Amino acid sequence: MLKQIIFALTLVATLGFFSYTVLRIAEFVKLTKPAFPVRKIGQRFLVTLRVALGQTKIFRRPIIGLLHALVFWGFCVILFGSIEMVIDGLTGQERSLRFLGGFYDFMIAFGDIFALLVAISILVFLVRRIFFHIARFEGVEMKRISHIDANIALTMILLLMVSLLGMNCTYYEGLDFSGQPQAGIYPVSSLLSVLFSTLSHDQLHILNEFFWWLHILLIFIFANILPYSKHFHVFMSIPNVFLSRLEPLGKLTNMDSITREVKMMLNPASDFSTDQEGQSPPERFGIKDVEDITWKNYLDSLSCTECGRCTSVCPANLTGKRLSPRKILMDVRARMKEKGPGLVKNGRSFDDTKSLLRSYISEEELWACTTCNACAKECPININHPSIIVDMRRYLVMEEASAPGGLKSVFNNIENNGAPWQFSPEDRLLWAQNLEIRIN
Repeated sequence: MLKQIIFALTLVATLGFFSYTVLRIAEFVKLTKPAFPVRKIGQRFLVTLRVALGQTKIFRRPIIGLLHALVFWGFCVILFGSIEMVIDGLTGQERSLRFLGGFYDFMIAFGDIFALLVAISILVFLVRRIFFHIARFEGVEMKRISHIDANIALTMILLLMVSLLGMNCTYYEGLDFSGQPQAGIYPVSSLLSVLFSTLSHDQLHILNEFFWWLHILLIFIFANILPYSKHFHVFMSIPNVFLSRLEPLGKLTNMDSITREVKMMLNPASDFSTDQEGQSPPERFGIKDVEDITWKNYLDSLSCTECGRCTSVCPANLTGKRLSPRKILMDVRARMKEKGPGLVKNGRSFDDTKSLLRSYISEEELWACTTCNACAKECPININHPSIIVDMRRYLVMEEASAPGGLKSVFNNIENNGAPWQFSPEDRLLWAQNLEIRIN
């Protein structure tokens, strides 16, 4: 009974702190702007099955991709056992879902196998991070705290798998003493249990309790640490894939307010009053700070795992320019963390004299982007980096008339000559004067 009380209090504290974190993030999401209507639910489910659950994009790097996929699939399978542990903790039972019969045996067996596979994969990841210089793990945005964060998360996952195997091994070895029928199948733990064969029944029981508490407490702690680390993608990756942009990557969205103005200029006699009913002029064109981003931009930043696959394929970054798509997402997340509380407390008028543009992201970075979408194509969870880069460039051009010299010349030529080239419209066909080309 004491164990149930302690477990219930621990569970309430865990859920309470996690709820506080979720509500805090929800307040930040409310500060953002609309992105796009969530439609085509069937198509979104197919994308989620293929990209998130199938991990198809991660297999572009086959070996490491397979190890990462094993970790993801392992978490999905082991979640079944975690749910059972919560039920056991509240009810005081042991193996409370054993009544599911064959399905229970199947899930426990796969959980036991994946515990070992995940542990091996995590060891490989830790060795790579600590002893090898992986280029995509480096960069100006990758501070020492980022590497510490990754190592802590990986170590906790490793301990989760070790504690799970330890719990299964001591349970399996203790069956000879308890005389109870075996619940579940343990392909791995039945072999590893020989490590505990010299222990007495009481020692096995104490170790089993130790591993049980270690595993469940690590789950509770890990769940509350994740939202404050780069591994928040454990929770956010599947929703982010489901809410992916379904249009082709190269398609740039238009600004509705600008589209209406252009239509009115092209055809002043047309009546666009119906389209404008209930619509106020935009507070700002493009993005200057985090209150200008969309909820999808913020969701992308929360989902980013800082893997560096985007930056590793960025042609601008590869040619020595300052642009790093990963840094853009990390800066959005960091800026919201910095300014978000002030905006929630004081409203959208809050100003801390800094902004996402320039304080975090320089104009040089933004204009280095070629909008080739290599970063978005490579991202394992369908983050769309160019969308926020383009909107920040829109702010520079439309609000500050700030652009590289070459672009300003193009803009001036379009305004004066109706084309990007510095030639009068009357002179456009001079090149064909001496050619036998009939011009109507």
